[in-house]
Amino acid sequence: MAKEVIMPALGMAQETGTLLRWFKSAGDAVAKGEPLMEVETDKAAVEIEAPASGTLAGILAHEGDVIPVGQRIAVILAAGEFDTTFTLPSQPKPAATTQPDSQPKPVNATPVAARLAAEQNIDLSLVKTNNGQIRKEDVLAYMDERGKKKDLIPSRILASPKAKRIAKEHGIDLSLLSGTGPDHAILANDVLSYSPASVQVTNLNPVSTQSETLAVSRVWQVMAERLTQAWTSIPHFYLIRETNASRMMAWRETAQKSATEKITFTDLLVKIVATSLRKHPRLNSSWLGNNIVLNADVNIGLAVAVDDGLLVPVIHNADQLNLSQIAARRVELVSKAQAGKLALNDLGGGTFTISNLGMYGVDAFNAIVNPPQAAILAVSRIADRVVPVNGQPVVQPMLTFSLSCDHRAVDGARGAQFLQTLAEFVEEPLQMMN
Repeated sequence: MAKEVIMPALGMAQETGTLLRWFKSAGDAVAKGEPLMEVETDKAAVEIEAPASGTLAGILAHEGDVIPVGQRIAVILAAGEFDTTFTLPSQPKPAATTQPDSQPKPVNATPVAARLAAEQNIDLSLVKTNNGQIRKEDVLAYMDERGKKKDLIPSRILASPKAKRIAKEHGIDLSLLSGTGPDHAILANDVLSYSPASVQVTNLNPVSTQSETLAVSRVWQVMAERLTQAWTSIPHFYLIRETNASRMMAWRETAQKSATEKITFTDLLVKIVATSLRKHPRLNSSWLGNNIVLNADVNIGLAVAVDDGLLVPVIHNADQLNLSQIAARRVELVSKAQAGKLALNDLGGGTFTISNLGMYGVDAFNAIVNPPQAAILAVSRIADRVVPVNGQPVVQPMLTFSLSCDHRAVDGARGAQFLQTLAEFVEEPLQMMN
């Protein structure tokens, strides 16, 4: 039975996705679970696996198209099936005739060659080719012979809609790029990876200076767009809490003795935060459609910095995992994020996010809420500070938390109560057993 390929939803608030590229062409055999296409959502660019095994057919979306979530964009046919509800733009149907012997033979042409021929009103059956398949170069050669090429737009450049948009936004001349798409068409990736030469920016200084324009990656663009939207649309407020981390440090040493994976402070915090969220479900909520949705699962997102930007892979059902399981999942997610191999499920379903910059020596910072989540926890380094203990100044390892909240879903009192529970668990981890 034929299986529909639809535009997937990565987040609860996602409405559309952008098709970046197909890994398969119409007519290709596909196996369930192998990469089928790459899609850019409101979170990141991810590879989407084939939902079934069979033959790819009925492709209705092209690279660069922005498609509503849930819309069908192709179909995978089972063995022996034929779907007449789809036709490929690059394979025009031959005209019907009452004389079977006079029917024209099917023309084997690439999608780009077929589109170019259609634009120039060229009969593909008249175009000669040496390799059995008509390519863009064959059509252009035919036009040269017929004197038609002069009718083309000078130096016509084949590029996806998204590539054209990005090039226009960044002032990049597409004629300077080499395409990696079908028939050397320029894709968004080609534009994003292009590094223009440095240019002189001032003549006022006797010592010549140069500036460089960097073409940012897709991941960075998505991050910038999401953070801008979050910062400008979410009414943030912040709560700061300093906590004694000595008992948590001792807990880590004890837990490490029986664990196979290295236990980090991030692993401890995932467990502490997940347990705290069960006691304060409002902090584990989402703001959706002017309503507060209390999420049934506790799925902790971890902000991970990669070369191309920031990703937030998710540890699902973190409140049900022990420390070793959390550590193993963290190692897996961070490795996949750094290798650019995060799957759809790795990035979806987060209900709360932790952003830890303690390893960089940061004393305190405020994070931006990751919509539609209600809050995000910013974690600083553990630093020795002089604090009062029983009325006497004592040096203790202190940890500073900054809780950023969406005021539409969480008020100050609820945020403070969550931080109170969090601090109590840090200062006495055994309380989590109660």
